[in-house]
Amino acid sequence: MSDLPRKAVTRTAKLAALPLGFAGRSAWGLGKRIGGLSAELVGHDLQQRTAEQLFKVLGELKGGAMKFGQALSVFESALPEEIAGPYRATLTKLQEAAPPMPTSTVHEVLAEQMGEEWLELFQEFDDQPAAAASIGQVHHAVWHDGREVAVKVQYPGAGEALVSDLAQLSRFARVLGPLIPGMDIKPLITELRERVTEELDYDLEAEAQSLYAEEFADDPDVVIPDVVHQCPQVLVTEWMDGVPLAEVISEGTEEERDRAGQLLARFLCSGTARTGLLHADPHPGNFRLLPAEEAGDGEGEWRLGVMDFGTVNRLPGGLPPVIGTALRMVIDGEADAVYELLCAEGFVKESIELEPAAVLDYLVPVIEPAQADSFRFHRGWMREQAARIADPRSPAHQLGKQLNLPPSYLLIHRVTLSTIGVLCQLGATVRMREEMEAWVPGFAEDEDEGDGEGVGAGESAEEPPSAAETPA
Repeated sequence: MSDLPRKAVTRTAKLAALPLGFAGRSAWGLGKRIGGLSAELVGHDLQQRTAEQLFKVLGELKGGAMKFGQALSVFESALPEEIAGPYRATLTKLQEAAPPMPTSTVHEVLAEQMGEEWLELFQEFDDQPAAAASIGQVHHAVWHDGREVAVKVQYPGAGEALVSDLAQLSRFARVLGPLIPGMDIKPLITELRERVTEELDYDLEAEAQSLYAEEFADDPDVVIPDVVHQCPQVLVTEWMDGVPLAEVISEGTEEERDRAGQLLARFLCSGTARTGLLHADPHPGNFRLLPAEEAGDGEGEWRLGVMDFGTVNRLPGGLPPVIGTALRMVIDGEADAVYELLCAEGFVKESIELEPAAVLDYLVPVIEPAQADSFRFHRGWMREQAARIADPRSPAHQLGKQLNLPPSYLLIHRVTLSTIGVLCQLGATVRMREEMEAWVPGFAEDEDEGDGEGVGAGESAEEPPSAAETPA
């Protein structure tokens, strides 16, 4: 591939080929079955071919197409196993890599953003990209002061590509929906479109990452690379080695999986309370496990490295206390109180009337991880939840259609689901209740007594960082 395809007509044609390809392969499969091959063999072959085309198109286009693919990849745990197999490897590739842009293009962007003498800012610069993402690729380099750094360079035309891809994908939402049963694709695409402008601005990303890096500077469990230099389309941060989370998912030991899962849950619960920002892109490509020798004197053998703060949700007071309060009420079986709270917050519209007990029954299985002292996340559990909600014959499906998700909770909901998807990919045993009691406002039972314990009453919630006070 010579460059990021920028012409709308080119990108539209490639994306349009996806549903056409699905239909063509279905017809091909029918012919094969008529010819005597078993439905099982033909079905597996169809899924494999579809997965290969999906990765090829989304990976080559980068932009919004790849962003959409990365968002889908964390939900593969919800797929039935016979379908998940062919898709798992190809979707997971989108979490770590994509075809690179030419060296000449990289140099042009660096010269435009950092000046014609940009190379003098580095002792070394590797033209071969170390990683690629939806709107940019990363190069390993050595800064002029000797620090190893990661240089993220934005693809030329990335903004146009993002808008064009997501607009086109929204038209195909009904066709693409079956890739992830039980998930409504269109709201996901809409929410990704709303984040386009912010993610394209590396100055905003640098501000968010600097805030996280400062807050977690001496943390025993989480490592955030410092920002070294930034421009609107180039971001230089400290380099971070470690084991990619995708590698832990595919071949990690049980101990590594459990540690990664615990740290991921801790980061999800604590990050917003401590910074006023929610890291909103939790796919495995953005996380690393750092061994003890790189981690310093942490409590465990591993620390969690976190990258890519291009998508954040600004929540100056931390997570809304209603989330923790509602979850605790569900655990305590307070059906009427939960229903009243959900109505007040707009989760149940005024025109809808539901049975509080039915709402409680709908929610209890979803919050199972927060009920026990520890919970093993696994793909089977994720599939059970997806099937329960997706099956039109089930009471859960009928009730779920009547619930409403207020816009202010949409990104929080997606981040939570994505994180759970990654935990299920890890198959990790996690003390989720412990993390929620420590960090989620309203969840700990003693918070109502005003004893000042817990993050809901802590300094982070009372004095949010100034950078988080201005909406994106």
